[in-house]
Amino acid sequence: MRHISPAAALFAVAVLPLALTACSATPKAAPKAAPTSAATAAPAAPKAADAAPAVDGPNKGLLTGTQLKAALAPASFFASGYTADPADARDTGAAYRAPATAEVPTPDCTKLGGTAWTEITGITGVSFAQNAYVNKNTSEEYAQEIDVYQGTTATTVLGALGMLSKACPTYSDEPTHSTVTVTEKPLAGVGDGAWAITETSPAWQGGTTLVAARVGHSVVTVLVSSSTDKGLAGATKLTNQLVSNLKGKG
Repeated sequence: MRHISPAAALFAVAVLPLALTACSATPKAAPKAAPTSAATAAPAAPKAADAAPAVDGPNKGLLTGTQLKAALAPASFFASGYTADPADARDTGAAYRAPATAEVPTPDCTKLGGTAWTEITGITGVSFAQNAYVNKNTSEEYAQEIDVYQGTTATTVLGALGMLSKACPTYSDEPTHSTVTVTEKPLAGVGDGAWAITETSPAWQGGTTLVAARVGHSVVTVLVSSSTDKGLAGATKLTNQLVSNLKGKG
């Protein structure tokens, strides 16, 4: 989870180790095969890169991490000056992971200060994709994530996110040693239901807004930190873009 704060001109963004990294090596050229006749060598049929895997059971029809990655807003969506942060680009690929639910009797409210703030619910879906775009001059940030859940779990997750301000009316922001105030309101007309959570602190320039919206089995979560406003306009715009990208895709 990356810890962010909108006080861009006062201090640098702190990055916690969350990225799953992969190493690759340039493959050696394979030796040439002996010539074969047309009768014995039939070319393999091409496989569509974005084709959904053949799946039965509770994951049938659910989007994979690879498909969710394609549904994230592209670089062209963001204003000039914002660039993708490689450390925040992750997804579950073409396979599904086992869903999990952890009991969270006392929420860790400090997770609201990071880009992976949905972890506060304790509910893990079967696939996800996320990335972030950062303005290196101001440290303002747009973080976007889509998580997919089995059955009606997405509705449960959104309901839990809609209660965050009651569980976490405030939390301590370590970089500024200040108290962050958390407020929340529903957003009408966004997906199948949505909530906007706004965070402010007297030590910050501007503020941060977190938006969560459900689209079928998916939950879109967006975080926008801004030094000029509270980030609500930008977060709502990005959320609507992701909702539009997901509609009709399962």
